Amino acid sequence: MESVRQSKVARLIQKELATFFQAESKSLFMGKIIGVTVVRISPDLSLARIYLSIYPLGKDEDFIAEINQHAKTIRNALGRSIRHQVKNIPELVFHLDDSLDYLEHIDELLKS
Repeated sequence: MESVRQSKVARLIQKELATFFQAESKSLFMGKIIGVTVVRISPDLSLARIYLSIYPLGKDEDFIAEINQHAKTIRNALGRSIRHQVKNIPELVFHLDDSLDYLEHIDELLKS
């Protein structure tokens, strides 16, 4: 069960990261469109798992690995934007959100 504080910090991180990816996608991420779908934060607020959807598709696992290499830069930018709202900036771990692929798979199964 997620506490109220966890959900507030997760929403704040999701909003700020979406703004960051929108502004920096051309320079850092080769112009790909990156959406922040879900942010899950640990109970002690020290670790944030961020699930991303990426468009255009292709080599997404390699791209997630590249984003994880830039995690310190992204955390630094996040820290500058939310430093007055939270005491500690959580460590960031990025994952690929495959919920749309799963939805398409279920839809295909239902059609057949």
